[in-house]
Amino acid sequence: MPELPEVETTRRGIAPHVEGREIVEAIVRQSRLRVPVPDDLIERLVGSRIGTLSRRAKYLLLPVEGGSDGSLIWHLGMSGSLRIARLGDLPKKHDHIDLVFDDGAILRYHDPRRFGFVDWLVGSVERDPRLAHLGPEPLSDAFDGERLFRLSRGRRMAVKPFLMDNAVVVGVGNIYASEALFLAGIDPRRAAGRISLERYQRLAAAIREVLAAAITQGGTTLRDFVSGTGEPGYFKQRLNVYGRHGQGCRRCNGELRLVTLGQRASVFCPSCQR
Repeated sequence: MPELPEVETTRRGIAPHVEGREIVEAIVRQSRLRVPVPDDLIERLVGSRIGTLSRRAKYLLLPVEGGSDGSLIWHLGMSGSLRIARLGDLPKKHDHIDLVFDDGAILRYHDPRRFGFVDWLVGSVERDPRLAHLGPEPLSDAFDGERLFRLSRGRRMAVKPFLMDNAVVVGVGNIYASEALFLAGIDPRRAAGRISLERYQRLAAAIREVLAAAITQGGTTLRDFVSGTGEPGYFKQRLNVYGRHGQGCRRCNGELRLVTLGQRASVFCPSCQR
C-alpha cells in the first residue's frame, strides 16, 4: 500500500504538470472504486483550473478553481498510482480516470484493485470527516517525542501499532514504522506505555529520518507503486528489516525475526532492538 513517502513523491511528480492548468476533458472509464466516482464529477471539472496541490496524511488534495470551486480528494488505496501521460498515450487495463489539460498533458489514475478513490470536497478541508480526526504530520513541528510519550501513557498495546494509529501521527505505516523502530533500537513488541521520554525522542527523530530518506529516494516500490513520472521508488534497497525476515541484520548479522502485531507482519532484530 502506498504510504506517506509514496504519496508525497506522487504529489511532487505531478504538481509541475497540473498546477495552474485548465481541464479541457475528464474521462471516467470505471466509476466503481472504493468510493463511487461522483456522478457530476466531469461537469464540475471541465473548464476549471487546478490550484496548488497539497497532501494530508495519505490523501492528495487538488484544489479546483473556477466553475465549481472545491477540491478533489484522492486516495491511492492499495495499488493505485497517478502518473502523467500525453495525448496519444493509449490507456491500459485498469487506467480508470483521465484528466486532460489544455497543454495536452493527462493526469491518469491506474488502480488494479480499485481500493483507491477520488471524491469531491466542498468547504474546509479540516472539517472533512476523513481528515478531521488525523494527528500531526510526522515531518511537521507539531510532531515530536514528547507527543508520543504523552499519548502513550497507560497504553498496553505494542509500540508499533501505536505508531501506526493516525490519531497519534499520520503516515507512519508498516514499512516505515518497522524501519524507524530499528533505527531507534526499540523492540516493536514493547508496550507503548513502558517506553521512556528519552527513547520516544530518539524514535521521533528516527521517524523523521526514515521518511525524509524515503521521499528523497522516491518512496518504496514493492510491487505496484510508480511515481507521477512512472518511476519506481528506490528506498527498497535501503530497507534494514521490512521484508527481510530470516536474513542477517545489517548491523549485527543476527537473524531477523518475524512476528505479527496488530494483524500486520513485523520484522525486527532481537539483538539490536531491546
